[in-house]
Amino acid sequence: MIVRFEHLARYIPRIVEAEIQAKLGSLGAVVVEGPKACGKTETARRLASSAVLLDTDRNARQAVSVDPGLVLEGPVPRLIDEWQVEPEIWNHIRRAVDERGVPGQFILTGSAAPADDVTRHTGAGRIARVRMRPMSLHETGHASGTVSLAALLRGEPPRAPDPGLTFRDLVGQLAVGGWPGLIGLDPDQALIAVRDYLGEIRRVDIRGADGRRRDPERVARVLRSLARHVSTYAAATTIAADAGGDERSPDDDTVRDYLDALERVMIVEDQPAWGPHLRSRSVLRSSVKRHFVDPSLAVAAVRATPERLLRDLEFTGLLFESLVVRDLRVYAQANEARVLQHRDNTGLEIDAIIETADGRWAAFEIKMGQRYIEDAAAALRRFAERVDTGRVGPPASLAVIVAGGYGYMRDDGIGVIPVAALGP
Repeated sequence: MIVRFEHLARYIPRIVEAEIQAKLGSLGAVVVEGPKACGKTETARRLASSAVLLDTDRNARQAVSVDPGLVLEGPVPRLIDEWQVEPEIWNHIRRAVDERGVPGQFILTGSAAPADDVTRHTGAGRIARVRMRPMSLHETGHASGTVSLAALLRGEPPRAPDPGLTFRDLVGQLAVGGWPGLIGLDPDQALIAVRDYLGEIRRVDIRGADGRRRDPERVARVLRSLARHVSTYAAATTIAADAGGDERSPDDDTVRDYLDALERVMIVEDQPAWGPHLRSRSVLRSSVKRHFVDPSLAVAAVRATPERLLRDLEFTGLLFESLVVRDLRVYAQANEARVLQHRDNTGLEIDAIIETADGRWAAFEIKMGQRYIEDAAAALRRFAERVDTGRVGPPASLAVIVAGGYGYMRDDGIGVIPVAALGP
């Protein structure tokens, strides 16, 4: 069974489209990478003039083995969908780009990175990569975008009316996720589809990451453990112990192998640490924070429901943080920035740090409840005092992202932003 989430009848424009078009204008090909069902093919089809779908077209796969040039012929940009199904086509695409010598020849989509990924090196200067993720709240129509990340990175203060997304609606979005094909479904219906999606990942897709067979039940245990530890710094040893259950735990190397394979099929995307220069003697911690590419995967992995999430606010708070990180990644990519996090040996943690290519940065604490705003603001002030701004410059913005309410600037210079007001 191939899970595609094909419920949605109309196409919703994606923020990443502008980046794909810009790179097509300067390079011979663009690879759009992301998890299955995040909308890569539909977006690429709207930007392409012709297409070949390698995962569903058996004749095209046979042609690749006989005469790959046949598959590459057609009006450009030509879409080569799920190119990693026939990875040998990569070198033929690279050669065609060189021979044609003009930009905008091919769009490739892929939902798994080949294990021996020589493409990371042989496409330099010819082929660009663009990461695509499930949809943000702004793309699904659940966020107004009144407070743009671009404006925050320019130092503009946040200001927004209450966007009106209720807490129950927000919990529903944790369950439905940003999958285009599930928009408009009841959360319980959507979760059935996401559970099936995870089942396909553990039975079939994870093997496609590198051709190695893995025990589907053990993969399921790792997924459940990751879900229980979402938005935390859980080490591989912790996940191994947790995934063992009542049986013998898998060893650390096995768990790391599984985590690497899940990253290759792009359903896990950990959050790296930011390493700024500090004035204080605090010691930076370099551990990653654990996230799925969409919080609905964590909800499905533990077989939770919206009603259960409403009764378990601690777990729901971790899922809320993961949802905000997902959205910030989408918005940050549109601003040529990345999403990091900070933790030091004194226990100070900052949930999200946006760093642009030109060195600007902003820091955010993510708190579901309004009652945590004071503590979050204090943490941001303490963090800003520790950063050596003489080397990295002052923060463009410091803010607390919350579940609801108004967007405003506090007297201490810390912003408060409802997640449903955020946009690119």
